[in-house]
Amino acid sequence: MDLLIRNADVVDGSGTNAPYRADVAVEDGRITSVTRETEGRGARPAGARRTLDATGLALAPGFIDMHAHSDLALLRDPDHSAKAAQGVTLEVVGQDGLSYAPADDRTLEEVRSAIAGWNGSPPGDASFDFDWRTVGGYLDRIDRQGTAVNAAYLVPQGNVRMLAVGWDDRPATRAETDEMRRLVAEGLEQGAVGMSSGLTYTPGMYASDAELTELCRTVAAYGGYYCPHHRSYGKDALRAYEEMIALTREAGCALHLAHATMNFGLNRGRAPELTDLLDRALADGADITLDTYPYTAGCTTLVAMLPSWASAGGPEAVRARLADEEICARIRHVMEVEGSDGCHGVPMDWDAIEISGVTEPALADHVGRTVAQSAAERGEEPFVTARRLLTEDRLGTTILQHVGHEENVRHMMRHRVHTGGSDGILQGAKPHPRAYGTFPQYLGLYVRELGVLSLQECVAHLTSRPAARLRLPDRGLVREGYRADLVLFDPSTVAPGATYDDPRVLPTGIPHVLIDGRPVVADGRRTDVLAGRSVRRTR
Repeated sequence: MDLLIRNADVVDGSGTNAPYRADVAVEDGRITSVTRETEGRGARPAGARRTLDATGLALAPGFIDMHAHSDLALLRDPDHSAKAAQGVTLEVVGQDGLSYAPADDRTLEEVRSAIAGWNGSPPGDASFDFDWRTVGGYLDRIDRQGTAVNAAYLVPQGNVRMLAVGWDDRPATRAETDEMRRLVAEGLEQGAVGMSSGLTYTPGMYASDAELTELCRTVAAYGGYYCPHHRSYGKDALRAYEEMIALTREAGCALHLAHATMNFGLNRGRAPELTDLLDRALADGADITLDTYPYTAGCTTLVAMLPSWASAGGPEAVRARLADEEICARIRHVMEVEGSDGCHGVPMDWDAIEISGVTEPALADHVGRTVAQSAAERGEEPFVTARRLLTEDRLGTTILQHVGHEENVRHMMRHRVHTGGSDGILQGAKPHPRAYGTFPQYLGLYVRELGVLSLQECVAHLTSRPAARLRLPDRGLVREGYRADLVLFDPSTVAPGATYDDPRVLPTGIPHVLIDGRPVVADGRRTDVLAGRSVRRTR
């Protein structure tokens, strides 16, 4: 055999089995035997090329990040320790309805501008070769190049609408809807596991429920799932969740709710209302899962806060409106008084908006300050500062939104269909610590320190449950025949190093991470192994 892991405390991912001491053998990238200590030492396998003593360590399936924004980091950053060091062995990208495939030359430049704050590489940056235009081309690039961790992809509904309809705020025609269905089917044929939407981001937010239902019928036909960032996490949040449940039930499509929580002051303590809604739908036969990150702050781009009508027409149209005083006065009124749909129907609290990253180095002194603080330092009103940032940073500014509630976070992670997702944006000088800390945060804070979840429950949330949603029959459990995507961690010390003040610190207590039995992290250090490949949908 290639590897024998001795004396591990196996947390097998089932969620029901208590940890047990065992030796685990690996050959040709798969687990070939799991020999429990109770079976006697005479039953231990022997003759391994490598032996790893796991005394004092828990052995679990590799963690699956169900909501990642590493679309370019997977290819631009071979080290990718932000995720590998957490024990992540598979990320699901193509999230929130916007990514880099499918695209043509026009829309590629538009989407690069729209999500420069998520992934970097704004238009004009020639440091990276976008040598694909299709979903299959992107996945092929991953396979040719190799990555630190595996990756699955969701067809971004915003890209699909961009190609078929453009950036206009109007209903799609029948022909345009047919073209969108074709593009979704093509992406699924090429290996995507489902479709995502960003329904507070343009142009995806301009789609009607009827249009989304039609696309979800196509997703369902391929056995995929729909993953929406739905229309509100603030005002009318429950109605937004109900909308997603209803349209996927009508389409016969599985539903996975992205970063599912209840934010802003008006939703403090209301997570039980959401889980009651989910429980009723599940009892009625709905196929629903969800993911959350174990933090209270959100993270997005500053331009996303604008009202949807101000973003119609694409990035160039947005910049033109920001240069118009009369239009800006209307934008400000909607944002500060009425509540922009980009900010989930809630009036802007500039004290809660922290600037986490900029693309223009000359604006770096804004980072780490709230918009209100940055405005006060300059003797101007917060909207003026925000407008100037959007203009001078060409819409690339990222922000943290301090609008969550700890009681909601804890309640959601206890739910039986919950999975873990970092929603990790790696761009910016001061990114959200969830990009570097989500999985050790679950294990250290919410398992060991607070006891919100037991160890075996938590590991199931991060492994077998997401593997089931992705329909991966050989991942998510420590079991003979399964892929040897494994993580070894110390339950007594595992903890995130990343904080809001210092967000790029790697975790502690995770000394070994394996993908297909190959050491991606060994003795707490990232190796040069690029064992990651694309994980494609199979019927």
